[in-house]
Amino acid sequence: MKLIGRLILAAIIIAVISFFAAPGVAFFAVRSAADANDAAALSRLIDYTAVRQSLRPQLTGNPAAQAPAPSFLEDPIGAVRRQFEQAVPALGPTPDAYLTPAAVAALTRGEGRYASQRTAAPSEGERRDPFPEPVFWGVNRARMAVTDEGGSKTVFTFERKGPFEWRLVHIGLPEGVSPAAPGAPADDPAPELPPIAGKSGKTGG
Repeated sequence: MKLIGRLILAAIIIAVISFFAAPGVAFFAVRSAADANDAAALSRLIDYTAVRQSLRPQLTGNPAAQAPAPSFLEDPIGAVRRQFEQAVPALGPTPDAYLTPAAVAALTRGEGRYASQRTAAPSEGERRDPFPEPVFWGVNRARMAVTDEGGSKTVFTFERKGPFEWRLVHIGLPEGVSPAAPGAPADDPAPELPPIAGKSGKTGG
């Protein structure tokens, strides 16, 4: 009976550790899938609709967009306002420039707004793999920041979708101006990308 009790206790401890470690695992899974150009895995790990909405106002120079939108219960007026702001068409670079596998991989390495310039993953010898810094860790939401060599941060927000399943729902770019996507002027819309599509300033959310 003691052995069974110990096994049950060990299983509970492992489950608790896995429960709270899952967002970090999701971050590294995103980086790995992006490096491998694994579109199917990225589509499971990233809520592209939510991430596009988080990026769009940041690309138009709206500083308030760098933090995830408040929930309706926390701030109903603010939540409605953000919905209207996110519905405004972007005049600058398209969010899809940051959602190609190469760009997503670059974002996870702290390349910030310049990640949109990435058209291919760097070779293994050129890769810099910074460890994400926990910014917020909650039961249903977690944020991790990657800092570049200049101290600028790109912040990734994950939301719980199941007991151990987390999806990326928000990317906070560093402050500054985003360069135009390669081959496309900043004021021209980029070609429509499939649902998964790939140096910085200061912190975003």
